Amino acid sequence: MHVTVLQASIIAIWVALVMSRGLGGATLTLRFSPMMTGLVVGVVFNDIPHAMVTTAAIQLIYMGVFSPGGQMPSEPAIATAVAVPVAVLGKMEPTAAVAVAVPVGLLGSYLYQFRFFLNTIIMKLTEKYAVDGNSHGLTLSVIILPFLAGVMLFFPFMFAALYFGAPVIADIIKSNAGGLAFHILNVIGGGLAAVGIALTIYVIGKRSYIVFFLLAYFAAVVTKPLSITMVTYAILGAIIAFIFVLAKNEAAGAIAKNGNTNSNNASQADDDDY
Repeated sequence: MHVTVLQASIIAIWVALVMSRGLGGATLTLRFSPMMTGLVVGVVFNDIPHAMVTTAAIQLIYMGVFSPGGQMPSEPAIATAVAVPVAVLGKMEPTAAVAVAVPVGLLGSYLYQFRFFLNTIIMKLTEKYAVDGNSHGLTLSVIILPFLAGVMLFFPFMFAALYFGAPVIADIIKSNAGGLAFHILNVIGGGLAAVGIALTIYVIGKRSYIVFFLLAYFAAVVTKPLSITMVTYAILGAIIAFIFVLAKNEAAGAIAKNGNTNSNNASQADDDDY
């Protein structure tokens, strides 16, 4: 098992563009969500189904992770770019790949913090150009130099991790498949996905809305033998959400109407008293 120079280069370039915001505002979403990075890896390794199944498992652990100040406790794009090739090369289960993604993503977060340090150096140029009123210099220091610094930082790291590290990790895991270490990876990976779902509920969930989460969960369990696709679930969810919003708006309108009626009646009573 090996990763070619071309494969490592393509994935490293993709991650460098995402982490350095070389693709515009969309790179924020690409950085926080592993799905597109997993698709790129699947295309590069010509195994999109396995790559996307593995990426979906990795996505679960990042569902409830948020980034105060733009800093993530773990970098999903970097984690996916390394863990998915390892899973594809080693024919790993998605849960085992999740356990590989976590430490890699943690290392990626330290690398992103070092990028902040590089930007502080570039900021000195920005201050100088701002004082001088040099618009071309500001374009250089605000847009071009941070992008080049990000690419020069992330590309070598990702290339080395993919070209030298991914095959070694895949070989080790494949040679120990079925052993205690492999079992531990699967157990930890499955638990991390549950943590991600729990974080999602904690961050965006309200007690009054938990019933919808439970409804979706038990509906998925009950209808599993029917092999219903995610598109069908999405349509049903949209219909339920529309009904809920419609009922809520109708209730709010009725309350407002009754309030106006009571207010008018009170005003009429005051006028009668006069």
